[in-house]
Amino acid sequence: MYYVIGIDGGGTKSKAVLTDLHLKTLAECTGGPTNFLIRGTTEVSQTLIELINNCITSANVSADDVVYVVLGTTGAGRVKEAEKMKYDFLNVCKRNNFPIKSFEVESDARIALEGAFGGKPGSILIAGTGSIMFGKDSAGEIHRVGGFGRYIGDEGSGFSLGRKGLSAVAKELDGRGTPTILTQLLADKKGISDQQSLITEVYVNNFDIASVAPLVLQAAENDDNICKTIIEEETDELLLHIKAMQKLIDVEILKVSFIGSLITKDNVYSKRFRDKIRNTLENVSLVKPEMPPEKGAALMAAQYFVSRIA
Repeated sequence: MYYVIGIDGGGTKSKAVLTDLHLKTLAECTGGPTNFLIRGTTEVSQTLIELINNCITSANVSADDVVYVVLGTTGAGRVKEAEKMKYDFLNVCKRNNFPIKSFEVESDARIALEGAFGGKPGSILIAGTGSIMFGKDSAGEIHRVGGFGRYIGDEGSGFSLGRKGLSAVAKELDGRGTPTILTQLLADKKGISDQQSLITEVYVNNFDIASVAPLVLQAAENDDNICKTIIEEETDELLLHIKAMQKLIDVEILKVSFIGSLITKDNVYSKRFRDKIRNTLENVSLVKPEMPPEKGAALMAAQYFVSRIA
């Protein structure tokens, strides 16, 4: 019997699923962080071995029958880093006599795309701390929109909302801008109440700018015009992502699945964004993901194995 394992690697925890080649789930396990850009490939390799071993033990199968493992994680979109993670992991397996010989590293967005549509064509829009959109056409070609990072991109993301919110607060503290409810929320929730504390937190204490996004939403819900304007601007940016993907994937109806708390949760931002899609975009269908990202990784693992023996 042949088995595969798909892993959705995260910065705080990782999820794994062991399935047969028909994607029947036999075990699901969670483990430690597997973001190798932060933790390093050696530490992540050990975490992966523990996670894989837990799945094998839980499913009561032989490790020799696990024919492929796919890890989807942040940073794997850069080929050089992904190849290093693969090489280092397989070397650790070899040194530890752990019988995993077929292993691939994919981006977290790619496994999410495969999971959302069960390997079929479609697109995913991710809006959490950052933002990016991926699509797959009928020929199997992968298309990307956005994902240029916080310095030159990430429009419509939590980071972008937070950055614009902090800029509005800075202007009010200076007397250069319109008063906003966000200024008091920032003081109450984050202890930032004047110019110096704002500068120190952002430029010295590595303040989590995306953590201000929920406060922007809270202020907007309380009819704050500054924050309502931010939401209008940022949801417009996400609309541009979808419009660009429509041009790349020439289909009658573009299926879009949302990923990321900013647009999947019920809040003023996601509601406004969905309203705009319904009112301004034709031929777009919002659908729920068929499978979670880790199952998407398992699907890719099965496909890798089948293509190898074909």
